Amino acid sequence: MKFLLTSGGISNPSISDALVDMLGKPIAESTALFIPTAVHPFPGGAEKAWKAVHGRADIPLCQLGWKSLGLLELTALPTIREENWVPAVREADALLVWGGDVLYLTHWMRQSGLADLLPSLSDTVYVGVSAGSIAVTPYNCDAEFDLGFVPDGSDMAQDADRALGLVDFTLYPHLNHPDMEDTTLPDIQKWASGIPVPTYAIDDDTAIAVVDGSVDVVSEGEWRLINP
Repeated sequence: MKFLLTSGGISNPSISDALVDMLGKPIAESTALFIPTAVHPFPGGAEKAWKAVHGRADIPLCQLGWKSLGLLELTALPTIREENWVPAVREADALLVWGGDVLYLTHWMRQSGLADLLPSLSDTVYVGVSAGSIAVTPYNCDAEFDLGFVPDGSDMAQDADRALGLVDFTLYPHLNHPDMEDTTLPDIQKWASGIPVPTYAIDDDTAIAVVDGSVDVVSEGEWRLINP
């Protein structure tokens, strides 16, 4: 699978060009499925999901002019026959995975069967935003925050610091974001010091592109690679 892991979506021409290169054709000729699941645990999550689907969120993703755009809600998939949703995933050129709660997202990616399916999608572009990007790395940098949204007694709290591990580095988004106190470089370096894989700290104008195991940084902003 190809990964375009962003902090703030397709936020500038460089990231847009990288997406087109990975798709192998213009966005207007490409089909996508949008996954809003991660935002549901947050207050106002339903409204946030609606705005994202309709391209009314500040983060550019659904409003890019896709040939077609479908909705894939992971919490529904365990109650649906696989033959009714797996072909749609396999046929999509891109999976657009929204931000929110990493812990909730990774739980439902596993429960739905999507996590097991992803490695077989060799031509599909996985486009992550924030939590959607963190979810495919080995470690969840938002684990402490995400636990605040987990119901008491939920098994989601087990191994909260782990994500899916589909790439061999981890990611800390929103570097130096003015509204997020824990995204300064010293804070990120402190977290990364306990992680045994490289960590990319990226701002909202930066993305990490992964194709056939090759990793490239696409940026019109700030980023830092922190080695273990």
